[in-house]
Amino acid sequence: MKEKILTKAPVVCLLTFICCFLWGSAFPCIKIGYRLFQISSGDTASQILFAGIRFTLAGILTLLIGSIASRKILRPGKDSLKPIAVLSMVQTVIQYFFFYIGLAHTTGVKSSIIEASSSFFAILIASLIFRYETLTVRKVLGCLIGFAGVVVINLAGGSMDLNLSLNGEGFILLSTISYAFSSALIKKYSQHENPVVLSGCQFLLGGLILSLCGAFMGGRLTAFTPASVLLLIYMALISAVAYSLWGILLKHNPVSRISIFGFMNPVIGVLLSAVLLNEKNQAFSIYGLISLVLVCVGIYIVNRQKKL
Repeated sequence: MKEKILTKAPVVCLLTFICCFLWGSAFPCIKIGYRLFQISSGDTASQILFAGIRFTLAGILTLLIGSIASRKILRPGKDSLKPIAVLSMVQTVIQYFFFYIGLAHTTGVKSSIIEASSSFFAILIASLIFRYETLTVRKVLGCLIGFAGVVVINLAGGSMDLNLSLNGEGFILLSTISYAFSSALIKKYSQHENPVVLSGCQFLLGGLILSLCGAFMGGRLTAFTPASVLLLIYMALISAVAYSLWGILLKHNPVSRISIFGFMNPVIGVLLSAVLLNEKNQAFSIYGLISLVLVCVGIYIVNRQKKL
């Protein structure tokens, strides 16, 4: 019964929107966090340390909340250690290590556009490598339309040159592909493992590795205040709730059906940035509306079936 509910279109739309809203809020919250913790835009080491602490805390919260909800202590079994290690490297360590280094060597516009392609890569990887589903013209068309929506809202905020670099755009692309692989791996591992346990443990392990990397590179976090600590807890909850829900949805649905909603992340991020950071030029314009329409059309095309 539970499995059937999680495949219903209204439930899928609601839960994926919650995930995308939480992830979208991470964009402005990261900027606010840098300001509260006094992390400069070029201090990559401290940014990686900040991410590591966030994900370590996310792992603890995921396992704690999951244990309370299931009324038993969630712990990984011996067979879970390999999936946890693989996911922690692919979904957390590799993705965010390359993301933060790449972000320091390219523009936010380019990063957002490249990152948005993760939904397309996830569907390609699930179809062509893991063979979970068939790659159809409808899925490709939906991805292209959704991706166009992300391009529109990002280009509305400024121009984009065609200069490319390995440690800039190249690292962002590696981060994006890493995330796309993680979606397919979650689908694979969650068939035999509890998605909440997988999320919690991989965050904990990946967060500790990122923290050590950031500290080894010379990163430091200062200015711990009630406001900065509360923000850090909220950002940990973003990961704990969103990734756990996403993992549960991937377990019961095709990768393409869920991943396509990822195009909502940057759009919601721009809209929330307009509210929280007063960055209104992109969001409240004709470009923002066009972007939202294109993303929604792309999602509809991928999910349109004879029977949902």
